[in-house]
Amino acid sequence: MTAVRGDLLELTPEALTALANAGFVKRAQKDVAAGLLPLLETADDGTVSARFDDGVRTSLPPGRTLRDAQCSCPASGMCRHRVMLVLAYQAQAASASAAPAEDEVDASAAGGEWSPAHFDDAALAASFAPSVIEQAQRLAAARPVVAVQAWRSASAPPIARLPMCSVRFFSRSSLVHARCDCKQGSGCPHVVVALWAFRQAGPLAAGSPERMVEVRAPADGDAAVDGHRPAALMQGEAARALQVQLEALCLSLWLDGSSQPLMALAARFEAAREQARALGWRWVEDGIDELWLLLQAQQARSSCFDPRRLLHVMAELWARLRAAAHADSAAGPPPLPASQILGVGVKGEVALDHLRLVSLGAELWSDESGEGASVMFADPDTQAVTVLERQWSRADDATAGGTPANLLGRRVAGFPLRQLASGQVITKTATRRANGQIDIAPGARQTGVMPLSPKSWDDLVAPLKQPSVQALVAHLRETPPDFVRPRQAASGAAAGASGQLHVAAFEHMAVLASHWDAAAQVLHARIGRAADETEATTPADEVPPLHLALPHRAAAPGAVDALARALAGEWGALRAVAGSVRLQDGEPVMQPTALLTAQRAVVLQAEAPAPQPLPLQGEHEEPPALNALATDTLDLLALWLRQGLRHQGGGAASRAETQAAQLERAGLARSARLLRGVLGQLRAAQRGALVSQLALLSLWMQGVGQ
Repeated sequence: MTAVRGDLLELTPEALTALANAGFVKRAQKDVAAGLLPLLETADDGTVSARFDDGVRTSLPPGRTLRDAQCSCPASGMCRHRVMLVLAYQAQAASASAAPAEDEVDASAAGGEWSPAHFDDAALAASFAPSVIEQAQRLAAARPVVAVQAWRSASAPPIARLPMCSVRFFSRSSLVHARCDCKQGSGCPHVVVALWAFRQAGPLAAGSPERMVEVRAPADGDAAVDGHRPAALMQGEAARALQVQLEALCLSLWLDGSSQPLMALAARFEAAREQARALGWRWVEDGIDELWLLLQAQQARSSCFDPRRLLHVMAELWARLRAAAHADSAAGPPPLPASQILGVGVKGEVALDHLRLVSLGAELWSDESGEGASVMFADPDTQAVTVLERQWSRADDATAGGTPANLLGRRVAGFPLRQLASGQVITKTATRRANGQIDIAPGARQTGVMPLSPKSWDDLVAPLKQPSVQALVAHLRETPPDFVRPRQAASGAAAGASGQLHVAAFEHMAVLASHWDAAAQVLHARIGRAADETEATTPADEVPPLHLALPHRAAAPGAVDALARALAGEWGALRAVAGSVRLQDGEPVMQPTALLTAQRAVVLQAEAPAPQPLPLQGEHEEPPALNALATDTLDLLALWLRQGLRHQGGGAASRAETQAAQLERAGLARSARLLRGVLGQLRAAQRGALVSQLALLSLWMQGVGQ
C-alpha cells in the first residue's frame, strides 16, 4: 500500500513561504490554479516524485526538508519545483475520490490545536544527528530562557523564541519541517532546544499568552518536577563584586553628575562591563553599554540624548539586580527566573537565513562630531523587531575631502539610507544580536530593497500590531516592567522615548484633533475610531484615543510637516501608525515613526521638508494632577543627575522639600518619605542607601505617570 505523506498535506502556504520564499509559492499557486500540474508518483516508502513538462524531475523522500529534495533543474538551492511538488501533492489529495487513507489524513491535518511536546525522544533521534543533539545539550547547559507560544491556527503554528533566534513548527507529524531563522534554517540545535522548551512548559491552551521556560537538557533533570533548584546566581563572590561596583558607579554619577569628565569614569565602566561579561549577565552588560553611550551623547550635545532615558537606565540597572536577587532567593519557582532577568546564556550574534524585513520607521540624530540613524524593522514571519544602526564621523568626512554627505543619502549595505528606511529588505547576509540589533553586510545579489506599500504591514499580528486602542492599552498594562524583560534596542531607538515599539491598525481610523505646541515644538494629535451610524458603538468618552506626540528635531526637518500632511488626509485615509508607545495617565502616547495611508507609506524622518501650516493650540490643556506631579519629580531627579547632588545650590533643598510636601498631600506618602530620605542622607553626609532611594523614587514616579 502506498504511504500517505501527511507531513506534506500539513504545510500551509505560510509554511511554504517560510521554508522557501513568497515568489516561488505565488508562482506555484498560479500554476495549480491553471491546472499546470506535474505528473506525480508516490513510492512505497513514501518518496514523492514529480515530472514536469520541461523534463525536470524532483523527488522528496520522507524525513527530508524541501532544501534536501533532489531536483534536476539548474538552481543551486531552493527552486519553484520543490514548492510545486508539495502544492501538486495537496491538490491531488484534495481532488481524489474519498478513500480511507485520505479521510485519515484530513482528520489529522484538521485536528485543531497541538503542541510539539508530543514528539518523543525516538522522533528526535530519527530527525537529528547525534552531534546536533549534543550541540543542543551544550546550549541548554547555559539555562537559556525560551518564550513558547501555543498553536493558534493553521496559519499561526507553535513558535519558540530563543534568545538568539525563533523556531516555528509547521508539521505535527514531522520535525524536519520545523523552521529556524538562523543561517542553517532547519535541522539545527535551536530546534531541539525549542522542543525541550515545549516539553517543559507543560500543557498550553490554544491562543494562550507566551510562557517563559528556563530550558534544561533532559539529562539534567526537570527542575519543575523534582523540585531541584539551580545554584544561586547572585551569591558568588564575582556577583557580589559586580553589584558593589555598579552601586559605586551609580553613586558617583548621582553625587558628581553625568556632566562630569568621562575620562574619570571610563576605566570604571570598562571594569564593570568586563565583570558582567565574565558572569554572562548579558542584559546587565547591555544596560552598562547604553548608560555609557548616553553619557557620551550628553557630552557631545547629541540630539539623541534624553535626560529621562538616562534616569530610566540608571533605575533599570539597579532594579534588574534586585529583581534577580529576589528571584534567586525565592522559596518556590519564581514567576521569572533570575537567568532571564540577567540574560544568562545569551551570547554573541547569529547569522540569519533568507530574511524579509519591513520598515517601521527611522530615527536620525546628529551632534558636533557625527551623525547617525536607527532603522526599525519587523520580521513578518517571526514578528520580531530589529534595529539597524549606523553612525558616521564628521572627521572622516573632512579627511576624505569634499562636502559631508547628506545623511539620508549615505549608503548602508549598498543602498541609500533613505531607501532602506522606506523599504522592505530581502537579504541573506543579515546577522542579529540578542538585543535585536541587526547588521546587513553588502553583497552582490544577496540583498534587495522594495518600497513600502499600504499593505506592507498586513502580515504583522499581535502583540506587535494591535487591532484597537483598547487592545493596545490592555497589552501595555499586562507587560512586565522593563527591568525584568530582555533588553531590546528598539525600546530606546526612538530619541526621547522609552516605550515599546508597536503598530496600531484598526478600522475607520480617524484624526479626532491635532495642534502644534509652539513652545515645546511638538505636534500633537489624537486618533480614534470614526463613528459609524450603522452600528452600535461605545460612547466616545469610554474609548481611549491614541495620542501622537512628535517633537521637531533638527536632524529630521521634514518629519513634523510629513505627519501634518498625513493627518490632513493628503495621501488618503490613515490605515496604520507605528512608533514607540508608553502609557501616560492611562492614555497611550506614541512617538510615531511611520504611517500607512490609503495611497502610500510615510516614513516621517525620511521625508523631505515641505512646510505646512499647523493649527496652534487655542487653549492650554492641563495634565492630570498626579501625572504633572510625577513629571515634576522626575524632572527634579533628572536635574540632580545632570548637575550632581554635591553641586546643588541653596535652593535645591527647599525645592525638594516643597516637592515632598506636594507628594504627601497627593497621597504619595512613601514617595515623599523617599525624597526626604535623600535629603537626610545628604545632610548627614551618609551614602549607604542613596542609590536605592533615588532608583525607587524614579521607578515609582514612572509608575504614577502611567
